[in-house]
Amino acid sequence: MVLRRHWLLRERESSLELERMERVLEASEGGEDHNPSSNNKCYNTDQPPQAAALLTSDLGELLTCSAIIRGDLEGRNKEDLSRLLKKRNREGLPESFYLNSTKDCSAYIKDRGFLTVALSEEERDFPIAFSMVIHEKIEMFEMLLRAVYTPQNVYCVHVDKRSPENFMKAVEATVSCFPNVFVASKLERVVYASWSRVQADLNCMNDLLDLTVEWKYLINTCGTDFPIKTNAEMVRALKVLNGQNSLESEATPEHKKARWEYHHNVTESGVIRTGIKKSPPPISTPMFSGKAYFLMSREFVENVFENPEAKALMEWEKDTYSPDEHLWASLQRMPSMPLYNSPEKKYDMSDMNSIARLVKWSDHEGDVRRGASYPPCHGEYRRDVCVYGAGDLNWILRHQHLFANKFDPEVDEIALKCLEHYLRNKT
Repeated sequence: MVLRRHWLLRERESSLELERMERVLEASEGGEDHNPSSNNKCYNTDQPPQAAALLTSDLGELLTCSAIIRGDLEGRNKEDLSRLLKKRNREGLPESFYLNSTKDCSAYIKDRGFLTVALSEEERDFPIAFSMVIHEKIEMFEMLLRAVYTPQNVYCVHVDKRSPENFMKAVEATVSCFPNVFVASKLERVVYASWSRVQADLNCMNDLLDLTVEWKYLINTCGTDFPIKTNAEMVRALKVLNGQNSLESEATPEHKKARWEYHHNVTESGVIRTGIKKSPPPISTPMFSGKAYFLMSREFVENVFENPEAKALMEWEKDTYSPDEHLWASLQRMPSMPLYNSPEKKYDMSDMNSIARLVKWSDHEGDVRRGASYPPCHGEYRRDVCVYGAGDLNWILRHQHLFANKFDPEVDEIALKCLEHYLRNKT
């Protein structure tokens, strides 16, 4: 209950932060020409000037983003809106751009707006580890990395073995510019809903544990994630967890039990269920259901590899369907794991109560006044998940989660552009 009250308070603070951003930007508008030279006042002056270099835009664009986030475009300058809308479907930068621009790492880091110093002692003393599992869209990867990058954190990037060679080379060139970012030592051919997706995270976990950096928490991300909190806010939220994890873990619905009750075969085209029943799970607690996303303490990650019951469960999970949606949720409820959540129903945690990831599912959207979990998607749906549009930002930024999923610049780059502005303004 203490954690729940904290997150409710954070949601209220998020709403106040939206209002604060609006006041700051509009105070900057008075009589100023909309040109890049007048923009720096919109950013925290304590940060290195190069951090805002890429994100510096005309003031009209920033104010339009503020209006979009506020959910109110009434009265905004139509030219500002039109200029921003032109970026909605912009073609992404090619891999060749990164192969060329990273030949001079100092210039690349400055020109592309990466932070180069820890922005507070609190952040410096609380390093976070990231597992980043990607397979396409190099510019989206760069946007995600830039949004979460600070020099005290560590980042393991797992690239799908099935990715094109030029994509792999562009990722390698990009991460080579950062001493605390690296490609995983072992890469998997990732097949949707198969064990390979879990193994990709496990490979990064192993590599991250081998580092000398004593990171405190691990956050796993994929190529369609984007943060909705600054690094400082993430640090404070993780401190509140006090060593506990945050991830979805609920009783398994009947229609999902077949995912782990039957043996599945993995093919190039996907995971196929057979008629062969599996043996019962090798654990003393029930199987639970969740999602692939987690915030996991270092101690818990270490126990994933050391705990005999955890290792037995992982081996058993390898021929199930979408094991990432029940492995982590079940480990979280096992008494043999550190700071576990009791398997009793009252300790179930939904994706909306966990702070790992904010996702809109098609079967839960609708009129919230009539009981829907959230309003309709302003982008488009893929596999029943909303790919957010700019119209979703007001709803997104009123939540306590650290990340939201899914984003795609080819669906709506404005959503990402405005989120970048919002986060950098708060940094």
